[in-house]
Amino acid sequence: MVTEFILLAFSNLENLQILLFIFVLLAFISCFAGNSAILILVRSESLLHTPMYFFISDFALLEIIFACVTIPKLLANLLGASRKISFTGCFAQLYAFNSFGIAECYLLAVMAFDRNLAINRPLHYSNIMNNALCTILAVSPWVIGFVLAAIPTTFTAKLEFCGPNEVNHFFCDLSPLQNIACSDPLVNISALVIIVVTVFASMLPFMIILGFYLHIIAIILKIKGIIDKQKAFSTCSSHLIVTCLFYGSVIVVYGKPKGSQQDKFFALIYTVVIPLVNPFIYTLRNKDVKAALRKSKLLRSLGLINGEFN
Repeated sequence: MVTEFILLAFSNLENLQILLFIFVLLAFISCFAGNSAILILVRSESLLHTPMYFFISDFALLEIIFACVTIPKLLANLLGASRKISFTGCFAQLYAFNSFGIAECYLLAVMAFDRNLAINRPLHYSNIMNNALCTILAVSPWVIGFVLAAIPTTFTAKLEFCGPNEVNHFFCDLSPLQNIACSDPLVNISALVIIVVTVFASMLPFMIILGFYLHIIAIILKIKGIIDKQKAFSTCSSHLIVTCLFYGSVIVVYGKPKGSQQDKFFALIYTVVIPLVNPFIYTLRNKDVKAALRKSKLLRSLGLINGEFN
């Protein structure tokens, strides 16, 4: 019986290991710093004490944890320090990765609901989105993620792993693990369960987001004046960009029943690149965040920004 796995990662790119290590390390540091800056900024600046920024800070925290699940092991792998991961460690990583990934999907749906409510019911928005409702909406994606992720993780862990233990990925994911399992009947059952869970984990929140944005577009089209339309759309443009980036890469990877060589590179997008660019999308396209950054003495004292930000 297999007691440990070997993560092949990008071992076939021997000449690019160091270059890839430097890229991933810099991206991880930037991701941690950028999302931490958003967390500190939203907590410290009264200008950003609104439901929208509360959800953005929740998303920033989720991005930090999500990146920490896979990137440290990838960095060790690229240095050749250790490509092994224990059986328990592998499935712990699988569960954590799926939990936080599902939580991101539902949190994006919550943020879409928030933007839809702000545009559709602007006069009642502050009364509806009170502290209690915001807390429930922020915590619910985490709970859903922890619950749903337990199902495919449990089914996959019950598969029989008796032969090859080389996982063709840089972290323990469902398809690469199923590809090396020895128990075919259970693999089929597990695959069916995973398809059902995937519908609730990613497709359901995606359809919710799509529905909200169709409603938002319908409302914006009824607004008279181009400037007013632009102002209304600008309140949700950052969230729309982040959603498209995240779901675009996820659909490419998980839209196929079996993994492929290209999956590892697409996985780098939503595990490394997207958590890196999200803070910039939310700051560079948002006047309130820019204003808060300019006046933030706390972040300047920590060296996270300089006084010339504009």
